[in-house]
Amino acid sequence: MRIAEWPPHPNPPPRGGRVGKGWLCDLCALCERKSFLVFWYFCMFLKEELKKKKIGVLMGGMSPEREVSLMSGKAILRALLDLGYRAAAVEADERLAQVLRAEDIEVAFIGLHGSLGEDGSVQGLLEMMRIPYTGSGILASALAMNKAVSRQIFRQNGLTVPRSIFLARQPEGGVTLAEIPFPLPVVIKPCQEGSSVGVTIVSDPEDIPLAAEKAFGYGGGILVEEYIKGREIQVGILDEVALGAMEIVPKVEFYNYEAKYTDGLAEHLFPAPLSPKEYQKAQDVGFQAHRLLGCEGATRVDLLFREPGEFFVLEVNTLPGMTPLSILPEIARGVGILFPELVERILFGARLRLPVHKKGDSTQG
Repeated sequence: MRIAEWPPHPNPPPRGGRVGKGWLCDLCALCERKSFLVFWYFCMFLKEELKKKKIGVLMGGMSPEREVSLMSGKAILRALLDLGYRAAAVEADERLAQVLRAEDIEVAFIGLHGSLGEDGSVQGLLEMMRIPYTGSGILASALAMNKAVSRQIFRQNGLTVPRSIFLARQPEGGVTLAEIPFPLPVVIKPCQEGSSVGVTIVSDPEDIPLAAEKAFGYGGGILVEEYIKGREIQVGILDEVALGAMEIVPKVEFYNYEAKYTDGLAEHLFPAPLSPKEYQKAQDVGFQAHRLLGCEGATRVDLLFREPGEFFVLEVNTLPGMTPLSILPEIARGVGILFPELVERILFGARLRLPVHKKGDSTQG
């Protein structure tokens, strides 16, 4: 794995070209020759091609993280406009498909967070409409959003995750201590939400039913996991490179929704104050989690660190926040990548993932 190495050496997409054009795939192949000069020309050419296209910044959405998405989307849009791109805000609601067509959007920069935006739903729509988009594809997005499934993948591939149980629906009579196979305290959370939405740390058995009911209210089942007293470490990934690791020190019980988006409620330490060996391991674990789910572009991996040297993977965020208080932009800035460059590099990865079989094509097998 490469750590904070730039320019990275891009992997050509397996099918189709970046920004949906086959000729760009040929340029990706040229970059495989490891020529810095070729790569530089590729970036300049790609930049000029993208500036001819209308870019829609998808924001808002219908998840509990709508307000955060609007902040991310506005910051992304401002950066794109300042860089000279033809970009427009696109509200991601029930009329999304009609708006994309009416506005003649040619490339989608996804600034959504949470369900119906980060879970593969919008990615599937964009594939159907043949509009190249930023971030991970349908499957990787869906896997990362579902904590129960992603943790099975992590565990099966040798990564350490907290012990947990998944409950698809509320048992008759509610969730009680009898359903939980490990001691209190426990963490009860929705299985398919982000930004610590609906998360409760429970120490009293009497509080379990109410915490579970709250988490079930977000749909998609819940995860009940052992509480691990550890340090919160976040690893930023960009273009198949682990940029660095940051420690979050919340000034409240844990790094909850309020602490994430309220200035002053958490301290961000970059680089994370770990030993060189531990820091390297954090990046290795974060990068492996990113790769195991098939993620692309910019992601943020949430870890817990417990002495001596044990890292637990919590989740991979395929569309990390791009607000003034967001972690990925701060990590990027710490290694010399300012916000406009970060946005542009994410945009450069926009592409379609799935091939199209046109009418009349024959398929064997």
